Amino acid sequence: MNDITVEELKQKLSDNAEFIFIDVREPVEYEQFNLGAELIPLSSLMAEVHRFEDDRNKEIVVHCRSGQRSAMAKHILQQEGFTNVRNLLGGVLAWAEMEK
Repeated sequence: MNDITVEELKQKLSDNAEFIFIDVREPVEYEQFNLGAELIPLSSLMAEVHRFEDDRNKEIVVHCRSGQRSAMAKHILQQEGFTNVRNLLGGVLAWAEMEK
């Protein structure tokens, strides 16, 4: 599946769409600003992947500050057999820009 834009994500959130939403930034970044995703820092992702075993085909949206770490997270999840992982293009920086 294709990655997701901030506009698409904003619509999903306002529609209360069902998907798994993961923030792969560090706790200090999350405390400063977050979009309501579950915080699982990239460095902890492999240790936490088992929690989502039953959701291998559900839509998962991952995000970070700029889209770089979440691109790595997407790759990790795909390597673990998750089939519907989307990276938030531009991360929270793009979100903040959209909100201006």
